Amino acid sequence: MKTIDEILAGYHDRSDLIDLLSEVQEEYGYLSEENMRKVEQVLGIPLVEVYGVATFYASFKLKPSGQHLIRVCKGTACHVKKAGAIEGAIEDILGIKDRETTDDGRFTLDCVNCIGACAKAPNIMIDDQVYGELTKEKVEKIIKEFK
Repeated sequence: MKTIDEILAGYHDRSDLIDLLSEVQEEYGYLSEENMRKVEQVLGIPLVEVYGVATFYASFKLKPSGQHLIRVCKGTACHVKKAGAIEGAIEDILGIKDRETTDDGRFTLDCVNCIGACAKAPNIMIDDQVYGELTKEKVEKIIKEFK
């Protein structure tokens, strides 16, 4: 694992901000306040600007994700096929809402615009595995396999 200082050594200009934040998140899994303060110092950008970019783009995370990331597709095909009910079932099972992590750190829920499996709508992705043609019952069974 690279240290934050090793990552920062490769960047010097404010135009590097998004690339730098991306690399930090790739290495650490999220953008901690401490690491954003170091980015501020190295690039000479106010922390509020670093934080503004980090919160503007949905791909950046300010908290660590759980052991398993559950992405609920909210694209058009999934929406039409009741993705909201699938999201609701996951929320009920895990006791969390979108962009939250369970207290035990096992699961993070993330609603996304599309995961590219429209033919199997509604679908979710857990880690790198896509699960399609879902019902509330199927979702419950799938999540139990991960517990």
